[in-house]
Amino acid sequence: MDIKQYMNDVGTRARKASRAMAKADTAAKNLALSLIAAAIRREAAALRAANEKDLDAARASGLAPAMLDRLTLSDKAIATMAEGLEQIVSLADPIGEISNMKYRPTGIQVGQMRVPLGVIGIIYEARPNVTVDAAGLCIKSGNATILRGGSEAIHCNQALAKLVKEGLSGAGLPADAVQIVETTDRAAVGELIAMPQYVDVIVPRGGKGLIERLMRESKVPMIKHLDGICHVYVDDKADIAKAVAVAFNAKCHRYGTCNTMETLLVAQGIAAQLLPQLAQLYAGQQVELRCDPVAAKILAAYPHLAAATEEDWSTEYLAPVLAIKIVADMDEAIEHINRYSSQHTDAILTEDYSRAMRFLREVDSASVMVNASTRFADGFEYGLGAEIGISNDKLHARGPVGLEGLTSLKYVVFGHGEIRK
Repeated sequence: MDIKQYMNDVGTRARKASRAMAKADTAAKNLALSLIAAAIRREAAALRAANEKDLDAARASGLAPAMLDRLTLSDKAIATMAEGLEQIVSLADPIGEISNMKYRPTGIQVGQMRVPLGVIGIIYEARPNVTVDAAGLCIKSGNATILRGGSEAIHCNQALAKLVKEGLSGAGLPADAVQIVETTDRAAVGELIAMPQYVDVIVPRGGKGLIERLMRESKVPMIKHLDGICHVYVDDKADIAKAVAVAFNAKCHRYGTCNTMETLLVAQGIAAQLLPQLAQLYAGQQVELRCDPVAAKILAAYPHLAAATEEDWSTEYLAPVLAIKIVADMDEAIEHINRYSSQHTDAILTEDYSRAMRFLREVDSASVMVNASTRFADGFEYGLGAEIGISNDKLHARGPVGLEGLTSLKYVVFGHGEIRK
């Protein structure tokens, strides 16, 4: 296969389809999503069979257990994909919405209209559910999309893509609005990220190595985050019971997610009271605690203890490992977070309203929380219905990216024959 020519053809079809999607009405988009959901339920057995082919190949190649888990498409996962599409149907269609209308002294009215981004390239690993989530969000937001899933999920992704195309065609929308890159050749990724004439935005969903490569090589703007180095700061005005529950959940609910707490900062005035209680819970999960000297002294009897190094403050573990530092006060906590945070999600636990509001203002992250687990940094939990990813950049989209993040704004002007003098 001539990869360059193949990707050029995919891009050409996507650009043409994007123009049709941009003018598609809400009813047609919702019908497509409903038809895809029904097809997924109807073909559940075929999807499991395709997934089993991928799993057999993945096991034979020695794929890590965590990746196998992400790759597996259970009955529940299939049902969840269909339900996710139906939830997107229930969301308001942002396209064409006009806002911020105001009269100017000249007599014209100026406002902004929400419009699709155009063609979105999505590069992801292992998770076949991303194929459906991404397709659904792009369809509802009036975009075309090119999906490049991992080679380990090729059979399942192709089976899902067939159902997506069936739903699009059944609703009278172009089947090319959602295309799966059929080749597993990695050169296809290099072509996809170097086609600004066809692709408007790249959304990477994968490991740090993949995203670092795309950041170096992409000629197309990206919606992405690189690390999830999330902090929880327990203030000396915190409620101990709340702090214990939240700090345990933020670390141990799931280890391998970008919104999992990686560093716990504790005010010195509350450390001796809080840390032993937390350590007892962490011990039950065999969490290794990498502590600064003050925290290490308090937790000297803890069975899984190690000395924290400078590197620990800037590490995303994605594992049962937690860095702990004792800070003098909120000033030191904020200074530490703004130095080491990846600007993903950071939280404060406090009962002091003024301190909470100051933390919200001064911590420069995509999500900043008060008295809540960092694990809530998620599109579904934020009421977005679903998410296509999380961005810790500052332009356009920031935080969990749902429908609105896949759109842009253009100015619209209404006049009555006015001329500029």
